[in-house]
Amino acid sequence: MTMAAVLARHNIPCVCIDREDPSQALNAAFDYRTTAISHGSMMVLTEGDVWKHMTHKACPIKDIRILDGDSPVLLSFLSEDVSDQPFGYIVENLELRKELHSTLTKAKSCQLFTSTHVVSVDAHSECASVTLDDGTIVEGELIIAADGRHSITRKLLDIRTRSWSYNQIAHIAVIGHEHPHNNVAYEHFRAEGPFAILPMNDTKDGKHCSAVVWSDHTSRCNTQEKMNDETFLTAMKVRFPDHYGDITLLGGRASYPLSLQHAEEYIDTRVALIAEAAHAMHPIAGQGLNISMRDIKSLSELLVTAHEHGEDFGDSDLLATYQRDRRVDTTAMLAATDNLNRLFANKLPLLGSIRKLGIRMVEKCPPAKKFFMRQAMGLGFRD
Repeated sequence: MTMAAVLARHNIPCVCIDREDPSQALNAAFDYRTTAISHGSMMVLTEGDVWKHMTHKACPIKDIRILDGDSPVLLSFLSEDVSDQPFGYIVENLELRKELHSTLTKAKSCQLFTSTHVVSVDAHSECASVTLDDGTIVEGELIIAADGRHSITRKLLDIRTRSWSYNQIAHIAVIGHEHPHNNVAYEHFRAEGPFAILPMNDTKDGKHCSAVVWSDHTSRCNTQEKMNDETFLTAMKVRFPDHYGDITLLGGRASYPLSLQHAEEYIDTRVALIAEAAHAMHPIAGQGLNISMRDIKSLSELLVTAHEHGEDFGDSDLLATYQRDRRVDTTAMLAATDNLNRLFANKLPLLGSIRKLGIRMVEKCPPAKKFFMRQAMGLGFRD
């Protein structure tokens, strides 16, 4: 939907095919998750004319604090040290989905098809088309597969992937707390998996709250999933820093299995894969959606230039440029998140000491610290 919004903003005719039923997808019970939107991703949503409607619904992240095991805070990133903008924002998936849906229903150059999905793909040198489950055939110069890690389009094209499970499950919840979070995000690396506390806007009745992403080994997750809310909250209290004060569970809970997946090709004849259709990673650094937004930025810039010059959107050189641009960045981030998860999951005492020393060295090295802060913002080091 973000890709379509950006194209529509530049008056590029497009069709967005969304398999979800809006009556369900725009319901609070559909998705309890929140998303960390980096500064760079915010700029992509701005390009799609979406962000201006999200500013009052997004909570800025101004401070990121990193812990390892039972350590105190080892590394602290302050956004004011590198920019006058926050590192990013925490938004509810539901609110972002609502604004994207609203934007596309108003866009003159975009047709939004909902409650339907692709059942066949036909792409050749002259044009491309997809057939939907109701028999509708949609033709165009380019198919952009943005249909997630279980992409039907990718499977129909027989594009292979490399993947593995982390044998971890992420538990998602919104926690109310007595004292304000002061726009601080915590990333607590634990042997069983990362535990993140992400600042959210206060509720309508004034309660302070934060989103929690609690990752744990699959072998213990069945027990956690069966916890009643009271037991779950007790487990949360053990992990929450004391300065949050008393905590409560707000809303529902959800759980998602964690895995890595990477398509061997991002392109085919008149086809480009973006976002989780091309790559899916561990949420340890909160970069999954942000890497996807960088796909959108790269491909949309190429398509806008082609549109301005009256060129073919499905040109093989254009698609090759997109793949070349994105593969290096994405592969590096996949490797980084995978290695981070493995590094912090290792319980060897010597490795733990070396790990803590490495984090402290980053804290004491301004250039290295600045590099990581700009990466957190979704910016290049020289931007």
